[in-house]
Amino acid sequence: MTFLDLARKNAWRKPLRTVLLMVCIAIAFLIYGLTASFLAGTQGTSAASDDILGVMSAAGRTQPLPLANMSRLTTDPDIAAVGYMTRLRGFVEVEKNVVAVSAADPALLIAVNGKGLGLTPDLLAAIGGARDKVLVGGALAQAQGWTVGQSITVTAFDTAKQDGSRDWRFEISGIFEGENAATDTYFIIARYDYVNAARARGKDTVDAFIVRPRDGVSSGQLAARIDALFANSAAPTRTQSEKQFLEAFLRQYADIGLIVNLVVGAAFFTLLMIVVNTMVFAVRERTFEIGVLKTLGFSRLKVMMLVLGETLFVFTVGGGIGLALAKLATTLAGPDLGLVFSPLIAAKALAIIVVLGLATGALPAFNAMRTPIIKAFRTR
Repeated sequence: MTFLDLARKNAWRKPLRTVLLMVCIAIAFLIYGLTASFLAGTQGTSAASDDILGVMSAAGRTQPLPLANMSRLTTDPDIAAVGYMTRLRGFVEVEKNVVAVSAADPALLIAVNGKGLGLTPDLLAAIGGARDKVLVGGALAQAQGWTVGQSITVTAFDTAKQDGSRDWRFEISGIFEGENAATDTYFIIARYDYVNAARARGKDTVDAFIVRPRDGVSSGQLAARIDALFANSAAPTRTQSEKQFLEAFLRQYADIGLIVNLVVGAAFFTLLMIVVNTMVFAVRERTFEIGVLKTLGFSRLKVMMLVLGETLFVFTVGGGIGLALAKLATTLAGPDLGLVFSPLIAAKALAIIVVLGLATGALPAFNAMRTPIIKAFRTR
């Protein structure tokens, strides 16, 4: 019998207790996997870029910028591409069914972030057929059951048309999927010229300019220079990276990262107390057997490693089951709920399994190592 076989058999000597421990561990790591996937999806940690910059009004996201500012941005030699967009928020059929429409110049959008969004020349050609044609993100199309060629009506909350109506009619000409699963595709891309010509107010203004720096140019320094360029203008700007913008937007409602860390920390702390208490009693029940092992030649170090191997085995099996369930859940529901189970999450989870396995086994392993042989035999 090998050392690992002995540790495994010790773990299964009371199957019900071991199964219950593994269930607790699996639930804790399922919570970790889902919350970390939610954090990665909502804050865009897997897809949001530190390089792509958004130039918005310093007065707030609701204040527009003049489209004429684009000419000043394009003269900067450190800017590789510039685009612009204006946001139209509304609902389809019922007010609870909220959708977002980003009105932009498709050709400029492809130049700035075409790869990230999964935009192709074919999609560009499809949206260029008529001004009311739109591209729909894969996540939104799946959630709504929309298909190419379908006509939709978005009732805007604030953006009215010249005739007073807030109903914007579009025809779906294509669906973009994004570069990877973490890319936000829960929105519609419309043509700016169509929205700009039809809206009653805010003509020739945009909500934001989208800037891609040239290779080797610091995005932070470029952002500061852009803001300095418009500092004394009628519309001063605030420039942020895509990742900074998403994090700041979420913090308006709550510090999602802090909430997730508190929930996961509470789950793991409770798990730590449960497993430590269980393992202490489990090792105490085997005090006589530990004395026999030492009599047969097992060193104090080997006895300690045997107990640590037992706790690591329990955590590996239970944690593996929890992570597998989290991965399955994100695969099935991830596109709709914005869950992204990245390799980084899996790597962190494996590290946590090792740390918790060693931490929970440390006290019972130390007690087993210190137990004298004579004292162990007196327990029988």
